[in-house]
Amino acid sequence: MASIIEKAKDLVGIGSDESKDSSISREEKWQEKSRVDKDNEHGRLAVTNPHKYHPTEKMLTVEWHAKENVSIEERPRPVVTDPKDVVLRITATTICGSDLHMYYNKIPAVKAMRDGDILGHEFMGVIEEVGPEVKNFKVGDRVVSSFEINCGDCEYCQKKMPTLCQRTNPSTQMSVLYGQRIAGAFGYSHVTGGYAGGQAEYIRRPFADTGLLKVPDSLKDEQVLLLSDVLCTGYHGTWCARLQPSDTVCLWGLGPVGLAAAYLAIKVIGVKRIICIDNVPYRLKLAESFGAETINFDEHTDVVSEIFKRIPDGPDACIDAAGYRFPKNLAHKVMLKTQAETDSSEILQEMCKVVKNNGRIGIVGDYFGYCNQFPIGMVMEKAIEIKGSQAYVQNYWPILLPLIESGKIDSTFLFTHVMPLEKIAEGYKMFGERQDECVKILLTTRFSDKRLRDMGTTKLGLHAPKEQAK
Repeated sequence: MASIIEKAKDLVGIGSDESKDSSISREEKWQEKSRVDKDNEHGRLAVTNPHKYHPTEKMLTVEWHAKENVSIEERPRPVVTDPKDVVLRITATTICGSDLHMYYNKIPAVKAMRDGDILGHEFMGVIEEVGPEVKNFKVGDRVVSSFEINCGDCEYCQKKMPTLCQRTNPSTQMSVLYGQRIAGAFGYSHVTGGYAGGQAEYIRRPFADTGLLKVPDSLKDEQVLLLSDVLCTGYHGTWCARLQPSDTVCLWGLGPVGLAAAYLAIKVIGVKRIICIDNVPYRLKLAESFGAETINFDEHTDVVSEIFKRIPDGPDACIDAAGYRFPKNLAHKVMLKTQAETDSSEILQEMCKVVKNNGRIGIVGDYFGYCNQFPIGMVMEKAIEIKGSQAYVQNYWPILLPLIESGKIDSTFLFTHVMPLEKIAEGYKMFGERQDECVKILLTTRFSDKRLRDMGTTKLGLHAPKEQAK
């Protein structure tokens, strides 16, 4: 029995040392390639990975080496590899809160991160090369990319659920863990395919026609960059919770996604009231600047009681924009440290306790594995509806881009810093440790607009959203 348990632990990465060498042996690479080749034979994979490289032209990339160890490296730039690819010159990219899962090597799987992996999944740029089967884009088009890679043809793509695509993620480990795969993603570990990410000067973008948004010249990069992930993921949180204008809402986690969700709940959905829970003073202050109420859980340690003081009947809906890495009580800290669980259920417990009977919960904070003390009794007896997924980014572009163009919404308030890609190690440390009131960093490349390049490393500071139109 003990040997079976140890094998199971090894399969999901339980008991592994986060700081140990993340390299993978030649035999393991061959075994992984064999599994991918078998998938290709059965037509289940639709992307060639890794991509082809230019014989002479180079680019700068952000490479992961070990926990809290990233660097800038010069590598050959990618070229079109499959006929539906494009190659982008990246003009703006950023560090996402979920990039910290990789930075801290916190993906609960076997060798999810490997030395030399290129990070980043929020990016935009100008098309440099176009594959022969790309129909909707041409060289020179300025575009935002979605963070995921979807084929456009499978069952889930046809249902407009692009992050559930079945043909772009070769990870057999995900199949073992979840029973199914979800879509591949840029720079997001080998659990989602091991694709090269967007914290670089160039990127190969498979399935351009399904994953790119052409943006008007009238809008600056910083106005549209977050349509790659954060702004759409925030909106996805409101969709998962099925928010209505009459709703009173509670939201946990005021990182960039939580701030975006709260902002869009107020400005686009028009909810009656929203209370945001976090413990970082400058994030709470920023949420208050656009009309949210806040609870600092360092000051109000019993969050459930504080919510019931303010909303005696409980909220109509809740959004989890924090996820699995942030336990507050000792029990969950111990369980995570000893790997008795991979994800903490503490926020889920609080949400299920406070939400009304027949209430709604939307989850856009990342969860990966298993948690203890999940309140299944509350979910069943109170008729709670829970929905979560990675964001269906493309579904929200037709909604959010016109609102940006009209000035009704402004996501630039999330950017508190600008810095060149070459300063990435400093950027990750600042963002991960919440230094200098950092909310979001806009990273520039040699292809960025001169106006942004000339800013060098600049603190923009906290600023409320601009409202140009009502």
